[in-house]
Amino acid sequence: MFREPDTLIGLGVGTTKIAVIVAERDPRSRDIVQIIGIGSTPSLGIRKGLIVNLEQAVRSVRNAVKDAENMVGFKLSQAMVSFNAIDVNSVMSRGMVSLGLRARPVEVEDVERVIEAAQTELSIPANKVALHTIPVRYSIDGNFGIDDPLGMTGMRLEMELQTITVPMPYVHNVVNCVEASGIEVEGLVIKPITSALGALTEEEMRIGAISLCIGGGTTGLTFYRDGRPVKVGIVPIGGDHITNDLASVLRLPLNKAEELKKRLFAAENDDLIKLDSKGQQQRAIDPNMALEVIGCRLEELFTEHVAPLIPEHDPKLFPGGFILSGGVAKTPGIEDLLSDIFKMPVRVADPRDSYHQMPPGRDDTSYINATGTIRYMLSKERNPYRFIDSPVSLWRGGSRRGSRVSRHTNDQRDYPEPQRAGEGMKNMWERFKELTKELF
Repeated sequence: MFREPDTLIGLGVGTTKIAVIVAERDPRSRDIVQIIGIGSTPSLGIRKGLIVNLEQAVRSVRNAVKDAENMVGFKLSQAMVSFNAIDVNSVMSRGMVSLGLRARPVEVEDVERVIEAAQTELSIPANKVALHTIPVRYSIDGNFGIDDPLGMTGMRLEMELQTITVPMPYVHNVVNCVEASGIEVEGLVIKPITSALGALTEEEMRIGAISLCIGGGTTGLTFYRDGRPVKVGIVPIGGDHITNDLASVLRLPLNKAEELKKRLFAAENDDLIKLDSKGQQQRAIDPNMALEVIGCRLEELFTEHVAPLIPEHDPKLFPGGFILSGGVAKTPGIEDLLSDIFKMPVRVADPRDSYHQMPPGRDDTSYINATGTIRYMLSKERNPYRFIDSPVSLWRGGSRRGSRVSRHTNDQRDYPEPQRAGEGMKNMWERFKELTKELF
């Protein structure tokens, strides 16, 4: 049977694994949820966050969904989908509108006008879609730091708007994959945002902090300040690169290098790690040597790829420092390495800080993205214009289907050519108007 009205379902498409998380609402409050199940399966057909073999990826999604269904005891039919892309741009624009010659309270129409004014500065390539439009901060008569301008009095309203664009083909491939597996895509969200929501506390978001999620094929960054994300970035380097380094330097097969990496992450002592190889003599690996190889790759990631994304933002604006998540965050000594390079505080996130009673074996940093997807859905319910997503029609041909998708469907869907920036902004703008009318 289906039992989704009282549940929130997130599906993460990752390089290493497909994860499906199911949360149940508290009957006394829609804002309180409890994780009741997480399904997971290794990813096939996905490399650096991108789908390279659709058939294998669909099979992986189906297996993860089935795993979650077995845990919760009912069928799943739709989900909020998080994914990665290697060509993500985070662009900040500004808008300003006059409220009149005399000071008056800000109305919904004024907020609509200032967002539209900020959007006119954008020039989005035809092959990209504005997946998220995020109001960062407002100003009334030059006074910034305003979280919600509605009802406040002034003569001039300004705002800063962050727009996150993603290549349209990546979006189409993700939607094709998930819906071919029998799950309707309820919405899309870029993974660095959900990772940040799963890792950061409310206080860290307010004072300023940087979410750094190192996954299997990519590393995602989200800069939070004054309670809102001000920049998002994705680096195409992750745990798979560490595996390749271990295999190359220590002359190991890739599967043994992956095994060594996981055992290093879980190691509690400095004993030699013994690896058995079929038909070959057992090898004993010095963990310190292996960690040195990993450290070199991480140092390159931090100094050559993460550091260049920070200069435009003064590190002093992020007193909360770095909050690490993703499977690679379990690397011994990674906190000290990152702290030494950036001279900032570092901590490793724990999904149990946000949601309790996570299923055994699925309560570590590699599942931060899953819990963050649930928090993202709740955030959008409480404040529909905190994250203004692109309309469904922009990344799916036609309107949302009214009926559920057959679990075993494998049909091919036709999608329209990517819309130009002006058309995309117009559709997004109409969507924003609908949301604000519902809210106010």
